[in-house]
Amino acid sequence: MSDKMPARCHCGAVVFKVGLIDGLNTARRCNCSFCRMRGAVVAAASEIEIVKGKEVLTEYRFNSKSVAHYFCSVCGIYTFHQSRSNPEQFAVNVACIDGVSPFDFSSLKVTDGINHPKDGGGGGVAGILSYQPK
Repeated sequence: MSDKMPARCHCGAVVFKVGLIDGLNTARRCNCSFCRMRGAVVAAASEIEIVKGKEVLTEYRFNSKSVAHYFCSVCGIYTFHQSRSNPEQFAVNVACIDGVSPFDFSSLKVTDGINHPKDGGGGGVAGILSYQPK
């Protein structure tokens, strides 16, 4: 499909195409224990097509172990993960998308992953993260 955006890890061992649900309008951060440490900006994706490097992708599952987070085993870059709220959808690291930087966003919603609805919490938006270049 031509509406898929090209993406890759840092070293290029993993190359994929991503279909975003609403362009970069869904870009966000999350405050769960894993995302706090990972620090990536993600966008909601309906489709991930691995073009190259499926064999070097490694998977990490935590907490409920219900969804997979994928990393390049060569350079270590987080590429994408299944959505916990809807495992049929994905979230992609926007920094992997050609021509996109996490610093392209002046403000981002921060999802309240600490209080995820599947853990009995309210979820929603925990706050707003801002970036102001000098």
